[in-house]
Amino acid sequence: MVSIGITSCTHHMSKKSKLNDDMHSQVILDGYKGHEEVPKNVTHVRFHPSVVKVSVCVFDEHTELIEVILNEGLLCIDYCAFRNCTALQSITIPSTIKELGDYAFTGCSKLRKVVLSEGLEKIGVSVFQQCETLQRITIPSTVDYIGEFAFQNCLSLQSITIPSTVTEIDEYSFSYCRNLREVVLKEGTKTIKSYAFVGCSLLERITIPLTVIEIKEHAFKDCSGLREVVIEHHEGVQIRDDSFTGCRSLERFKFPSLLTRLDDIIQAGQRNIETKMDDIPTVEWRDGELSIPSIRQQIVDPWGIVYIIAEVDEEKLTKVEGLIRYYEIKEATTLFELALWKARIDRAEGGSVHRNAHRIEVPGPVKDAILQFLNEKQ
Repeated sequence: MVSIGITSCTHHMSKKSKLNDDMHSQVILDGYKGHEEVPKNVTHVRFHPSVVKVSVCVFDEHTELIEVILNEGLLCIDYCAFRNCTALQSITIPSTIKELGDYAFTGCSKLRKVVLSEGLEKIGVSVFQQCETLQRITIPSTVDYIGEFAFQNCLSLQSITIPSTVTEIDEYSFSYCRNLREVVLKEGTKTIKSYAFVGCSLLERITIPLTVIEIKEHAFKDCSGLREVVIEHHEGVQIRDDSFTGCRSLERFKFPSLLTRLDDIIQAGQRNIETKMDDIPTVEWRDGELSIPSIRQQIVDPWGIVYIIAEVDEEKLTKVEGLIRYYEIKEATTLFELALWKARIDRAEGGSVHRNAHRIEVPGPVKDAILQFLNEKQ
């Protein structure tokens, strides 16, 4: 049975106290079944266990709604269901809910705490747009879609973790989250779309997982505090020249995969590469990191607006890649010699001849030819 009650704390107090009590009057809807008319001044709602869907716009503009308790068994929160519920402070999404419809919580400006349960699969367009007091949120590992503008203008959002099931960071998903300081992208992300993080001015560092294949135009536009970008697998990712437009503080790009290859070469005894690396100015590769500086240039658009574009110093990156590739191929020719040596030992009859008698050194011109051939194949 649905019950609606109005309660107020009235005591024999001063007129001022009574006024405060009137302001705290509560309209409670207990056992809401999903089809009843909802008073505009409702403050608390508890859903009946039989409800499977929160209907389109059912609580839209209910500006006095403070608390909502959703039932397990609920499958979907539909379009604009709680849009502009400006007094709503927290919400826990049950594990049975699969989808948050477009604009479901848009404009819930006092929404501080959101708990998303495992089982959720879709966060629609603009779901938490302009939830200005939302500080942290963890996306469940079951989510595989986050729509455009999903967290746009969440001005208090400081941290976000995107699970591996989300393959695309959609356009404007986290745009103008001006207090966003930490973004964790898990392996599985493939595309960071245009303007995904535009205007996230306090974001200082971002790691691009090795599964990412494309960072589109203006993806990090006007991230003015961004200082470093870590690219896990640079050969597999296409980065637009204007992906980091307006990132005036961007100092360096780091390449863990290149460092791993460099360490392998040194461990194999090819220590000459250390001197060669040190000869490339401004490239830092010791202390467990390999970083290449960014270069920044100003461009003027057709309307006369000046932009700063930051991008990796491609000339230095090419030098580092070429050096590492050369020594890898050089190591390959050494292995080739060892293979020939072992083959001759295996074919030798008896054991009277010393191992060194079977050693084969590939002549210099042959080595050069092999190096050139393999280098062209890279």
